[in-house]
Amino acid sequence: MRFMSRSLLAIVILAITVGLLALAGGRVMNAVAERDAREERQRPAREREFTVNVATLTLGSANPVITAYGEISSRRTLQLRAATSGSLVEISDSFRDGGFVSAGDVLFKIDPANAQSARDLAQSEVKEAAAEFIEAEAALELAQAELAASVDQRALRDQAVLRQLDLKERGVGSDAAVEAARLSLSAAVQTELSRKQAIAQAKARILRAEIGQTRAGINLAEAERRLAETNVTAPFDGILNNVASVQGRLVGANEQLGELIDLEALEISFRVSNTQFSRLVDERGRMRPVDVSATLDLAGAPIVVTGVVDRSGAQVGAGQTGREVFARVNPDDARVLRPGDFMKVDIAEPALRDVAVIPATAATSSGQILLLTGDDRLEAVDVTILRRQVDSLIVANAPAGREFVTKLQPQLGAGVKVKPVREGAVIEDKAMVALSAEDRARFTASIEANSRIPKEAKARILEQLQADEIPQDMYERMASRAGGGGGATAPAAGGPTVALDQDRRARLIAFVEGNERMPQEAKSRVLEQLNAEQVPVDVVERIEARMGS
Repeated sequence: MRFMSRSLLAIVILAITVGLLALAGGRVMNAVAERDAREERQRPAREREFTVNVATLTLGSANPVITAYGEISSRRTLQLRAATSGSLVEISDSFRDGGFVSAGDVLFKIDPANAQSARDLAQSEVKEAAAEFIEAEAALELAQAELAASVDQRALRDQAVLRQLDLKERGVGSDAAVEAARLSLSAAVQTELSRKQAIAQAKARILRAEIGQTRAGINLAEAERRLAETNVTAPFDGILNNVASVQGRLVGANEQLGELIDLEALEISFRVSNTQFSRLVDERGRMRPVDVSATLDLAGAPIVVTGVVDRSGAQVGAGQTGREVFARVNPDDARVLRPGDFMKVDIAEPALRDVAVIPATAATSSGQILLLTGDDRLEAVDVTILRRQVDSLIVANAPAGREFVTKLQPQLGAGVKVKPVREGAVIEDKAMVALSAEDRARFTASIEANSRIPKEAKARILEQLQADEIPQDMYERMASRAGGGGGATAPAAGGPTVALDQDRRARLIAFVEGNERMPQEAKSRVLEQLNAEQVPVDVVERIEARMGS
């Protein structure tokens, strides 16, 4: 009896075990079948295409432009200094910072009292020197007259000696008379020599008087110059800067009172690289007279002036690179410029031929661009970059007539499939569908009930649903997710239908039944369509699209 009970218990346990194993096996088979069905529903992966903008390479001539930045300065800047010391007794109304003056205008005047006194003394010295010269000439005339008289007296004394000698020879005269005559002759000779010496002294006096006159004239000219220097005038047209003066102020000699800047002698100093500098010099190393265009940006109102390259710096400063270049500014264009203005300078280079101009984003730093092949795939080609402009490149060795990608992206490369967008292509407007009140309420409820949509995206979609019309693709997508509906996605009467085989019909029905988000009413309507012999093609495509996603 005990054996029978134990045998029955063992049979029951074995039956339960076999049942559990069968149940487990069924579960495994169902899981495998479901996985296979899911894999069958997946659509085959398609090659990804990237939309790119393309343009055509065209060869021609291009004018490179060197862009640099520099500062305005003036070649003629005069420091206005006081030539003499004294107080400022007069100041021009234009003698202040920013004042315009013309050549010859009196800027300021220093007290001329001391200079006038010195001038008057110099004039009196000139008159005194003239009087001395007249007196010296008169003394010379008197000395010459006395010399003539002494010459006559010597001749008479000489005749007297001869006469006494003759009388002595005839025995009438005496030795004493001869000796007295000779003494008188000697005195006459001595007198003649004295008169000659007086003439020499008179001539020397005249020379000294002439020197005195010259010295007095120089002193007078110096005094007049110092008097004239008390009035400071503008030597050329210009504008004043750094003016520091007030009427009555006591100034010292050589003290600076301001600066005069010539606005018609402005120039721009800017720096270029050594490579750019080599393009601006000729075979002898001198600067070419290249035209430049300088721009001053005044709060969005640019002022453009023209000029010509003039010269280069004499040396390279310590710690600086490149070369300094100076360009003369056209005086007619420089009326509004001031020294110290920061300018953008564009220097035109000689034209380059058989080159192409492409956007700077179309090539890598090594000069590689991407060309479009016949099957809309990319091909990498190397070109020679001749110049780098602001937002463009001038390249050589470019294949003319080929289309190239205007903007490189990290995902683009050789062999990548692309969808080209050419210049001037018209982008078609999306088809719009009018929303009915029923569709709007149904789509809004579906979106609000979907917890997997981010808040920002949900708010954006709900805002679009408030419009009277929405894009057709958006309507179809939301209609499929919300379980169909009328309007634009409802199949038209007499639309295309298709006959389904059993496997395809079973997969579609299983997917619809397993869709928990589809409303029951819409699910019943779709299942009724799937169980018919002819099923609308748009219903099948919409469900299979959902199965593939």
